Amino acid sequence: VKPFAFAELSARVRALIRRDTESDPVIRVGPLQLDQARFIAERHGERLDLTAKEFALLHYFMTNARVVLSQEHLLEHVWDEMTDPLTNVVRVTVSSLRNKLGAPPLVITVPGRGYRLEEG
Repeated sequence: VKPFAFAELSARVRALIRRDTESDPVIRVGPLQLDQARFIAERHGERLDLTAKEFALLHYFMTNARVVLSQEHLLEHVWDEMTDPLTNVVRVTVSSLRNKLGAPPLVITVPGRGYRLEEG
């Protein structure tokens, strides 16, 4: 309904097509590898047994590596809108994910701010 320039529309469509063909279902950050298509997560080649929520949380951390993410931000982007914001579900899931990732820890707590994934 809005007026638009055909050249801009064409450029946007080409960008979307290019992005789709270039996207790799495997994300790598430091020793971590996440295969989104096969739902497999590995650290140093060792397969990690993650729940669906831990996998989604790790995926979000990996796509935002080295960025400090608050609990509220993680609730908005990893959990659904029905999740109680006063719950400690983020803290519990991060703790469980840390345990499964092993040592040295890759998910760092930034006091008063949130969490950050380091490349280790």
